Amino acid sequence: MSGNRQKDLFKPEPTGPDFSLELQAGGIVCGVDEVGRGPLAGPVVAAAVILDPDNIPDGLNDSKKLSARKRERLYEEITASCCFAFGEASVEEIDELNILRASLLAMQRAVLNLPRKPDHALVDGNQMPDLICPASCVIKGDARSFSIAAASIIAKVKRDFFMKKLAENYPEYGWERNAGYGTRQHMDALELVGASPFHRKSFAPIRDLMTQESDITY
Repeated sequence: MSGNRQKDLFKPEPTGPDFSLELQAGGIVCGVDEVGRGPLAGPVVAAAVILDPDNIPDGLNDSKKLSARKRERLYEEITASCCFAFGEASVEEIDELNILRASLLAMQRAVLNLPRKPDHALVDGNQMPDLICPASCVIKGDARSFSIAAASIIAKVKRDFFMKKLAENYPEYGWERNAGYGTRQHMDALELVGASPFHRKSFAPIRDLMTQESDITY
């Protein structure tokens, strides 16, 4: 699978998302983004969204700039009015491939899972997954493109919900609040009870902890 790749939609100083890149690309355009590169636990989750130009939800923006309540409201609006799909890469795939390649794989899967094939994909960042359609990388795309912003929002909400469900079985790590990031509570719990099956063993804090545990003699 490979599309015609372009990297000519960069702009270093985004002023806020709009629909201009979608109009520039033409045809059916999807925005693609992922969340979860930095956490010590859990999968990386990507989303692809094709917006209805006549029914764009109000308030789309970089998911990091929105409150949890607003993200959840927009999640409902986006999934009710848009064509969308998710893709994931598991903890095992992250450890096997590395986090960058796993993130690209999740984005590839999100686009493949769309109910309709896009004519063009706008991908957040400067790394291109192998896609089924022509695509363009857009640096800071979630602050420039409505479609990428929508993808960032629903990917964030979906992953946060997954981590909250995991927290029901692993409450000591505080995943319902930190989503797997290395907060003080999370790191203290790792020292106290060790790593879970959902921790990324290739990430230095987890790898170092497991090395220390294996060096202990009884």
